[in-house]
Amino acid sequence: MGRLFGTDGARGVANSELTCELAMQIGRAAAMVLSVGERKRPRVLIGADTRISSEMLQSAISAGLCSVGADVLVLGVLPTPAVAFLVQKYGYDAGIMISASHNPCEYNGIKIFKSDGYKLPDELEEKIEEIILDGTLVPDVKIGGEVGRIRQSDMPRFDYIEHLLSTVEEDFSGIKIALDCANGSASFTAPELFTELGADFEIISAVPNGININRGCGSTHPEALQKFVADNKCQAGFAFDGDADRLIAVDEKGNIVDGDKIVALCACYLKNQGRLKNNTAVVTVMSNMGFHNYCQKHGIAAELTAVGDRYVLERMLEKGCSIGGEQSGHVIFLDYASTGDGQLTAIQLLQILKRSGKTLSELADEIEIYPQITVNVRVSQIGKVRCSADAEIKKAVQSAEKELNGSGRVLVRVSGTEPLIRVMVEGKNEEQIKRLANEIASVVKERLI
Repeated sequence: MGRLFGTDGARGVANSELTCELAMQIGRAAAMVLSVGERKRPRVLIGADTRISSEMLQSAISAGLCSVGADVLVLGVLPTPAVAFLVQKYGYDAGIMISASHNPCEYNGIKIFKSDGYKLPDELEEKIEEIILDGTLVPDVKIGGEVGRIRQSDMPRFDYIEHLLSTVEEDFSGIKIALDCANGSASFTAPELFTELGADFEIISAVPNGININRGCGSTHPEALQKFVADNKCQAGFAFDGDADRLIAVDEKGNIVDGDKIVALCACYLKNQGRLKNNTAVVTVMSNMGFHNYCQKHGIAAELTAVGDRYVLERMLEKGCSIGGEQSGHVIFLDYASTGDGQLTAIQLLQILKRSGKTLSELADEIEIYPQITVNVRVSQIGKVRCSADAEIKKAVQSAEKELNGSGRVLVRVSGTEPLIRVMVEGKNEEQIKRLANEIASVVKERLI
């Protein structure tokens, strides 16, 4: 994890940790790093989510780009995966997304994509950090006619929706679903997408006002969607996060279908279609033991990575796999996208639902999920660094693992996007794992705050 960039771009409290000045510097440095050996006037497209600070930061980063001679195409409010798709489709040098994904409105972030639609690798993020923090290169500020231009277009939204439509063959008429847009980016794309697909749909949390993004809604707070689906007798519900790169599904009974179940069901479907490359799904160390049992039953191999969709993607590219994802709902279909895409995942799952003739609960119940408790402990930045080497925390983990005696597991990890240590315990006995998670979290709190 770098000095400015975490596992999912640069992120912090907008106008405090992530300032306009820093956004401008990131724009300048990104143009310098990504335009080496390219055209004289690099071209960068920028999308944003609906949070109140997004336009402010978009203006700042655009100013930074233009000041070093880059031309900017402002996409307006779009999902993160739209930026990743469009930068490649339009042949731009880079794509930037202004979003803090699933975080509350006071946070914001900057995600940068290369011309091929993939997120920046660690080495390029480090070069940007070195320019900003160490002054390794001095920005070549332009004047006169060499200053970059900014333009806007509404066409990118339609091009992205057309791409999503091209990934499925089914007409979804007759299927009743509910959509939770998290008052975020999907509010601007989901209505048209699902109308074109012929689905009978209802939408909640799709009236963004700048401060209600992810507030009590979306993939991190699906409770309202669960109730809505059950009360309105929908066949499924789909909850996106603020920038629509995640999906949490809800079955017709109002039960959660998380990323583990979604990846498992989609991997099995692809295998039956002869399209599961290398017969492997890529998941993180957070994936439930029930996921692995299901894959083993269906003859599917599982590759494990560190937490973070960028690490899932890296392993997918390395191993030549077609699907991977996280429990949190990042699911990557590499045949169609270079990053997680909540709406793409929703329509792939709908296609499986229609072709199977089963209900979503029937499909999802084939995967037995073990109870899993996660306790988040807020710590300082120094605490995050010290966590892995602390002897008392190690001792607490070893004690818990001894008590579980092979019937569960413990994972203590540093968040890549927030000042948190996450303590996860998994096992068959929910009371036991809750107690063990809280005991370890108490030690973390004593040692690292």
